[in-house]
Amino acid sequence: MNSLIQNMDPVLQLLIVMACFSFLPFIFTCMTSFMRYAIVFSFLKQAMGTQSIPPTIVLIGLSIIMTFYSMGGVFQSMWDAGYEPYQKNGSLVQAVVEGSKPLKEFMLKNTREQDMAYFLERSRGKEPASPEEITIWEVAPAFILSELKTAFEIGFIIYIPFIVLDMVVANVLLALGMFMLSPTIISLPFKLLIFIAVDGWSLVVHGLAQSYN
Repeated sequence: MNSLIQNMDPVLQLLIVMACFSFLPFIFTCMTSFMRYAIVFSFLKQAMGTQSIPPTIVLIGLSIIMTFYSMGGVFQSMWDAGYEPYQKNGSLVQAVVEGSKPLKEFMLKNTREQDMAYFLERSRGKEPASPEEITIWEVAPAFILSELKTAFEIGFIIYIPFIVLDMVVANVLLALGMFMLSPTIISLPFKLLIFIAVDGWSLVVHGLAQSYN
């Protein structure tokens, strides 16, 4: 596939590369660490029950910043790998091909073996001789599935203490006969107090940053 594109007319190559640039938002949200950060922060917001606080745009911005932080080395490697062939022969296609290799290595490193094996079995029917033979389009669905699983597992762990606190407050209100009071509203200040006391934001962000190799 790569050799076919490289043998095309340079103008046609440029059009293909420009069309690929339209997929950059998809690549950033689904083929980087952004997905895990965004999903876990959303779980945290729902578990605390703070409705619109913090605003979604703040969580998205934090996810973007943490993505660049945790993948700064990968992005630098992509730039270095892609800029050299472009500087030598001016080939955008070759630059994209070479520049995508560090991203593929990052996804392979953070993809579960069973997910990768499933998609390789469906596309090839056998295991490749080496990781270099695996294409980025075979890694991408396995990486996305792995990230979703990991993010939901972390979200479940985050939910547990908040659910326990809700249950405790509900039982106390029931014992006092305060049936008309909402346990969620009463437990919210206690959730915030405990979250601040344990420095919850630092724990979550540090844990997510350390979850990547």
